[in-house]
Amino acid sequence: MTSDKPRCAIVAAEFAKAVVDVMVEEAGREVEAGGGTLGRVVRVPGAYEVPLLVEVLLARPDVDCVVVLGYIERGETLHGEVMGHVVHKSLVELQLKHHKPVGIGIIGPGATPEQAAARKHDYARSAARAALRSWDALRVSRAP
Repeated sequence: MTSDKPRCAIVAAEFAKAVVDVMVEEAGREVEAGGGTLGRVVRVPGAYEVPLLVEVLLARPDVDCVVVLGYIERGETLHGEVMGHVVHKSLVELQLKHHKPVGIGIIGPGATPEQAAARKHDYARSAARAALRSWDALRVSRAP
């Protein structure tokens, strides 16, 4: 982290495209408003594919933090809950491995379409703010 302006990337699921597209726009605006720069926006099929791309991006020297966006809807089985636990755990582990923040803006698991529609703006902005604020906290904590 050599810059005073964090360089952020977004990894977003293609699943529930109408919801997640809005989230990508919202998070991008929040990154810029929060003093960061938005670089890469990478789309993946769904939540299970997110950790691999986050791993690749966090390993890049030109990425200081990543914002993850998606929606895991309520289903008839526990598949979404399992997915949510696996993905969230992986993302926390990647932050610790790379010492770079990941702002998690995944609605669900178990959310309905109505809940996703109501939460998409706030989740995206909150995830971007979390990544930026965590980056700043790391920068300050590493200062002499």
